[in-house]
Amino acid sequence: MTEFRIEGDDCPLADASRATSGVIDGAPPLLRDDGNVLLRFSSAPNDELTAFLDDDDRIRYLYQSASDGRYSYRCLSLHQCVVHELISAGFMVESLTYQDGNAILTGAVVGHEVLRSVMETAGETVGVKLERVYALRSEEDDSIAQQWDLTPAQEESLRQAVNMGYFTVPREVTADEVADAMGISKSAFIERLHRAQHALFSQLFQTGADESSDQRADDDD
Repeated sequence: MTEFRIEGDDCPLADASRATSGVIDGAPPLLRDDGNVLLRFSSAPNDELTAFLDDDDRIRYLYQSASDGRYSYRCLSLHQCVVHELISAGFMVESLTYQDGNAILTGAVVGHEVLRSVMETAGETVGVKLERVYALRSEEDDSIAQQWDLTPAQEESLRQAVNMGYFTVPREVTADEVADAMGISKSAFIERLHRAQHALFSQLFQTGADESSDQRADDDD
């Protein structure tokens, strides 16, 4: 994910937000085959914004509706803004907000080559500043292993042990039974479990012991 700040763009929505002090939340602009741009956006009720857009010669077929305390707009624009250059380079828009003449643009970039292309395009475009870049995290990335610096094998051993009742009092299964369910030897299960417990307890009690090389040993035998 990347976030850009676009300053000094002269597109209709940037000009409108500058002139009316309104905040405009836009959907990704769509470039049509005829060269016109379909704009879809919304704002808090703002008749000044509507009037400004209606008077803009670059805007065609302005439609406004009110719903849930907001104004929603749809129109065609004769002006292509900076956003289109980033989209053409491979940027996938997630959100677009105009305020005080500036735009905050967030979206996804898939792959290093596409990221490089988008960054080069941004660098060649006056007024575009990269605010931040961060990796998308899937549910797997938010796993216990990621949070507590465990190997996948150690996390699997802990999960299996908990699910089968190995840690209950009284214990519902033996180490042999958990190991059999995982398809590994008892010694391998115990080894992974002890390493996982050591990693967790060291972090919980902040012992400061740096034994990451031992804790993250890959015991897949």
